[in-house]
Amino acid sequence: MTPSEKEIKRFETLTQLPGISAHEMRVREYMKTQLSALSSELVFDGLGSIFAVKRSKKPNAPRVMMSGHMDEVGFVVKQITPKGLIKFHPIGRTWEHVVMAQRVKVYSSLTGQAYPGAVSSIPPHLLPEDSARRLLSLDQMLIDIGAESREDVLAAGIRPGDMIVVDGPFVPLLGGKKLLSKAWDNRFGCALALDVLEAVADQDLDVDLYIGATVQEESGLRGAKTSGYMIEPDISIVFESSAANDNMGDSEELGQQGKGVLLRYLDRTSITHRGLFMYATGLAEAKKIPFQYFMALGGTDSGEIHTARSGCPSMTVGVPSRYIHTNSSIMDYRDYVAAKDFALAFLRSLNHERYEKEILSYSR
Repeated sequence: MTPSEKEIKRFETLTQLPGISAHEMRVREYMKTQLSALSSELVFDGLGSIFAVKRSKKPNAPRVMMSGHMDEVGFVVKQITPKGLIKFHPIGRTWEHVVMAQRVKVYSSLTGQAYPGAVSSIPPHLLPEDSARRLLSLDQMLIDIGAESREDVLAAGIRPGDMIVVDGPFVPLLGGKKLLSKAWDNRFGCALALDVLEAVADQDLDVDLYIGATVQEESGLRGAKTSGYMIEPDISIVFESSAANDNMGDSEELGQQGKGVLLRYLDRTSITHRGLFMYATGLAEAKKIPFQYFMALGGTDSGEIHTARSGCPSMTVGVPSRYIHTNSSIMDYRDYVAAKDFALAFLRSLNHERYEKEILSYSR
């Protein structure tokens, strides 16, 4: 099972667009173009989250919100040294172990131009032995774009606060079913939102569907909060790329690539509504969709959406990706297909009666 040429093109386009928190403009423009081709109604929150609306013809239709998030982890320019090197600050959770020596792109907010560079430091050959053995902190690292002075960097249009993203090309791996790239967290969710809307665009649903992508998830679930307040969903399904835990070969660990969609029951920011979780797992079993029970130490947009206004049942649905928050994350296409099959089955099965009797009844 490998992606089609159309899917490959969409995956490559989405993962290669730069967009850290509050700098999602290029990703949003792509999402806007794609969503507007499938829906005549788009809504935006004040931070830049975007949703297409597909309204049901049925009265009392439950309002379903489905969303990924547009932003990726990265950095911003903090300071420029006299020698033309760039000090940087992380946006989102980044691990020092995977930053050193990565190639990056620094984007000028003035011109939009991207300047390639590399994360640098003093070579271990020039350090005392005890210092060479210690892991450097991010504030000890620099980015070298080839400039020879602060004036060179400023002349290029680079200023403090400008976006820096890791450089991680999109590459299908051996056999074609595993896909290597930066930013699967969470361009996976953006791609899935577009694929799901495309699949149901000409179908009548028994729900009002709001589907799209939020901003600033990696910096505190901010777009989820504003979007949830704006949409006031009855149910929320968050599409998220989660950390796989299978590369050491232990089949008992949570998050196995190639084993199906992740249905999350618990994380740091939310406990999945039991009615929604039971409905989701029962549906996956009935439709024979491969799925995995999943919990995580981190959080997702569900953490804010499920408490928006008076609250709503919310659940994170995703895929296990290896090496997330690096320039070399890997997604398994088989899990993507399972996630898509689940999302479509969920939309096509849900109506007002099932929402009231099988989901909301757990809250009343």
